[in-house]
Amino acid sequence: MGVKVSVIVNVHNPGDTADACIRSALEQTMPADQYEVIFVDDGSTDGTAERLDTIAALRGNVRALHLPHTGSPMRGRNVGLAAAAGDYVYFLDPGDRLERDAIERMHDRAVETDADVLIGRLVRDYGPPMTAFARSTARADVLRDRLLTLLVPQQLYRRAFLEEHELGFAVPGGRMGEQAFVMRAYLHAKVIAVLAEHLCCHLGERPPAEEEPRAIARELTGLLDDIDTFVGEGRQRDRMYAYWLRYAVLRPLLTSRFADSSVDRGAHFRAVQELVERRFPERLDRHLPVQLRVVAAYVRTGRLDQIVLLANSSRRAGLRADLTEVRWDAHVLVLGLTVEVLGGDGTPDKYRLDGERVHWIPPRSLDTRKLPEDATDITEAVERARVELYVRHTETGVVHFLPLTQHVERVQAGRRRVRVRIRGEARVDITEAALGEPLRQGQWEVHVRMFSGANQARARVGRPDGPLNCLGVLAQRPRMRLVVPCWSDHGELGLAIEPRSFTESIALVSPGVTLKQLDRHLYVVLPVPYVPPSGGPALELVLRSTGRRAREVSAPALVEAGVPGRLAGQLVAKVPVKRLMPGVEQLGPGSWQCSLRSPEEEVGLRFALEMRRGRVETRPADGAPPRRSPLGHDTALHRLGRRLPGARHLVRLARAGRHRYLID
Repeated sequence: MGVKVSVIVNVHNPGDTADACIRSALEQTMPADQYEVIFVDDGSTDGTAERLDTIAALRGNVRALHLPHTGSPMRGRNVGLAAAAGDYVYFLDPGDRLERDAIERMHDRAVETDADVLIGRLVRDYGPPMTAFARSTARADVLRDRLLTLLVPQQLYRRAFLEEHELGFAVPGGRMGEQAFVMRAYLHAKVIAVLAEHLCCHLGERPPAEEEPRAIARELTGLLDDIDTFVGEGRQRDRMYAYWLRYAVLRPLLTSRFADSSVDRGAHFRAVQELVERRFPERLDRHLPVQLRVVAAYVRTGRLDQIVLLANSSRRAGLRADLTEVRWDAHVLVLGLTVEVLGGDGTPDKYRLDGERVHWIPPRSLDTRKLPEDATDITEAVERARVELYVRHTETGVVHFLPLTQHVERVQAGRRRVRVRIRGEARVDITEAALGEPLRQGQWEVHVRMFSGANQARARVGRPDGPLNCLGVLAQRPRMRLVVPCWSDHGELGLAIEPRSFTESIALVSPGVTLKQLDRHLYVVLPVPYVPPSGGPALELVLRSTGRRAREVSAPALVEAGVPGRLAGQLVAKVPVKRLMPGVEQLGPGSWQCSLRSPEEEVGLRFALEMRRGRVETRPADGAPPRRSPLGHDTALHRLGRRLPGARHLVRLARAGRHRYLID
């Protein structure tokens, strides 16, 4: 049986950062005689070359090729492609990591769909979510399936297809050359398939690359010629042109690097002017967001000064996502949302009303007198404003988009000013949110992204102002699984699927702790998201002092009835407190870390206690500033003492000597 897949990895002085990549390529579930790994070393001097030679000597399906240093992975990829024997090839960077079954799954799907290019699900820990993996498809369309957002070489290509069309990477090339290779593969391919239901590769973060503007212009000109050859005139070709105009030509002009580089930006601007004049007619501007429409107008009129002003005055947009409702409908979590884009000053974005038309308001420093009348018109974009809600697995980075019903509101914000706000309702069906399958076990973050017409922004979904909803439910598919809504220490919504134990489920919602001091005792009340029919195991609240003398105080914790529809139960622990000369089993002044102990395990809670001057406060366990309990008030004696002459001096002396009262 011949080689099915060749995995090509280009490396240069990776150090230990390539360990995960190398292991993932070598430890695939596909039999070793059915795939090969080709490491192309680009003149490494850190011992990597010798290490790769050793691996190749021990494994029959591994080859190590050595090149003089070029400074670009493009030549190494071409050399690896020329040496490959597999029916398909897969390009991997040293910071990437394959799932163990990735090569086998991608090859099987590529054979099943007869694909020239197969895109296996990719995840990354940076940047926006990859929307192209919303579903699997055997016949993907470049525009409809958003493949222009996936111009990365980490895809499976039929080797005979690449050879037939003489597709390779431009040398020395760069990011533009890399994207051009992928785009040409899309244009030539008869079948492009997307494998979305299985995670295939984790993308590592890549260092920023600097490219010469005229080299980018040459590469882009050749790519546009290919688009002209394969795509006829019309809306589809205009949208492809508009993509490259947006990302490769205009967007770099709004970066801080361009605005700060007074020496190089003149040459860069002239190269952009020539390219826009030759290849990008003005009709394409309607496909651009409003800021880039203004930039395009300034490019055509030669106003470099205005582009620099716009780049310097552009402020990063933020997002405010308010939860208006959190409830369960059987095993479906219903989230009511109000979402609005914020400007750089933290206030909602405002737009100008001109009759029925809505216009973006440029910075005051810009000269807008010669701009086309429709350059700032965002009426249609406001009507198409939308929100995307998605969940992200904290361990794997996998993202799943959620169904959302929404409507756009125009909110009056003064005379001839308007804000854009979206109200929506999302339904998180735990049993089929993962492309028709149940969400996997673990922690899931809830994120929101909004396109407002003039700006876009993304953020985590925050906690509502009202009481926490910590009611857990049992999902029925594929088996009985506990699902617990929980909140981070920063008040961000998450979902815990199938916590490992009863104590862990309580720890997840422990930021909802409340305190009450009564009769020299501190009552610590924790929410309980789900109470087993047996009532759960016997538990103890354990408090450990973080001072110089280690002390431990423990108290039995009992489960009581909760709030119907909001809280299954609450755990109450009664801790003895003594402010001066506390005993061994009493809570005294200082900081205390908290945990919950059962007969099987002890789990750390997500809060700590601080006892200072008679007050007990809570704070996140990570060491953030204390959060005062609403019930931890000063006594009348403390308030009187602060008004007496010399009282502050006595307090300082007491603080300096407080270690004397920490008796073992």
